[in-house]
Amino acid sequence: MKNFKEEELIMYVYQDCTPELTKAIDKAIIEDAELKKQIETLQRSKDQLDKLKLKSPSKKSIKAILDYARKNNK
Repeated sequence: MKNFKEEELIMYVYQDCTPELTKAIDKAIIEDAELKKQIETLQRSKDQLDKLKLKSPSKKSIKAILDYARKNNK
């Protein structure tokens, strides 16, 4: 059984992986209860994050970040 990277499982939860990887994970979930549990945990985490009402950073913060990036990119 293939061990999937956490990044691959996150991509799976967000439906952002290749059809081949999706098929492989779908098959593995049927055969591996621990993997199924891990996917369910990631899905619950995603669902909770989707419910958060996030505020955009202030214009001052964005300017400071961009200024810092410009300064250190030279």
